[in-house]
Amino acid sequence: MKPLWIGLSLIILNALVPVQANTKDDIKSFTLENGLKIMVLEDSSIPNANMYLFWKVGSRNEVPGITGISHFFEHMMFNGAKKYGPKMFDRTMEAAGGANNAYTTENITVYTNWFPAAALETIFDLEADRIANLDISPAMVESERGVVASERTTGLENSNFRVLQEELKAVAFRAHPYSWSVIGHESDINAWTIDDLRQYHKTYYAPNNAVMVIAGDVKFEQVQALAQQYLAPIPAQGAPREVKTVEPQQQGERRVFVQKASVSTPNVMLAYHVPASDSADYYALDLLSAILGEGKSSRLYQSLVNNQVALAADTYMPMSFDANLFYFYSVAAPGVTPSQLEQGMINSIAEIIRHGVSADELAKVKNLRLMDFYRTMETINGKANTIGSYELYFGSYDKLFSAPDAYNKVTPADIQRVAAQYLIRSNRSVGVLAAQEEKDQ
Repeated sequence: MKPLWIGLSLIILNALVPVQANTKDDIKSFTLENGLKIMVLEDSSIPNANMYLFWKVGSRNEVPGITGISHFFEHMMFNGAKKYGPKMFDRTMEAAGGANNAYTTENITVYTNWFPAAALETIFDLEADRIANLDISPAMVESERGVVASERTTGLENSNFRVLQEELKAVAFRAHPYSWSVIGHESDINAWTIDDLRQYHKTYYAPNNAVMVIAGDVKFEQVQALAQQYLAPIPAQGAPREVKTVEPQQQGERRVFVQKASVSTPNVMLAYHVPASDSADYYALDLLSAILGEGKSSRLYQSLVNNQVALAADTYMPMSFDANLFYFYSVAAPGVTPSQLEQGMINSIAEIIRHGVSADELAKVKNLRLMDFYRTMETINGKANTIGSYELYFGSYDKLFSAPDAYNKVTPADIQRVAAQYLIRSNRSVGVLAAQEEKDQ
């Protein structure tokens, strides 16, 4: 991911200025002949706009031997193309008053551009150049390969969470490509060939494998004209290889111990298999995640942090195309053993399975979720990101407008049911990160 400060001033400006309320009818869309779907939300609240390009490619599309290649292209896409050479993408955008960022996940790679509305044509020109004519020369590849390899090493050294998650994913998944980290294996990073890279870019950075969202002080007809001029000439490619692997149902608890000398107190991570984001259980699971792990009133904080069992405790459930993992992560307080911390986490989960949650507790997290949702939808940046995310993860952007109702329909019985269905021992993988193993193990 590029440094977040690059687009900070524009994000802050968006956040401070109220924007127009919207309905699904306010979002207009069209699809170019090459397969690129473009959605437009006109919003003249401020003289700015943004463009989100969602590429349907992430680590789930990789295979052993080329892991990490999706993340590598997040870097490469800023390194020059035919018209705009090395470092010219950022310089040209900044000269026009714009800023950008990017991120890669297990499922998608997303490029974000924020800019004065008057710079819209420049942004189209920049994007068209790197989509059609990205520089994948040996010199450029080797330079960026070193950057990514260093990023992997530094990231694992500095983040206990990343170290533990990488090992736990490899245990929890035996078949699905979610088993490796987004940044990939070190040996694969060192082994990508130019042919690997060129073929991957041709396949996955084809217009028929992307969704574009533009929100702000633009006109639909203006976007259509610029898309026809700059993006329509880029040819479609054959459909990417479908990810057919379905992770087999886990039949028993799996465990991994990771030793790291620099860890001051043990870290414990639990991971449970849960359905993809388009599942009917998504909203109940999301609220369960909030009940257990978000904020100082959460179950884990109250039972572990307040009782000095843990220094920190939270949950994480990513949006996902395929069935993925619901994570619980805690850092032990001084003197607390991994087994004590793990049992404390499991006890918090078991309490909900046995006794459920109160209506008041559920109402509180619903209000927090809805407040976050509406706060996000107050900015053109939040709107563009949310529109694209719902289009990809939930099958259609218009489902975002029914999301508040979907959250409101979740009952205490739904919370107890999904906890009892998914958060069980046979569906659990446990990871412990510590300086040394416990003596009784």
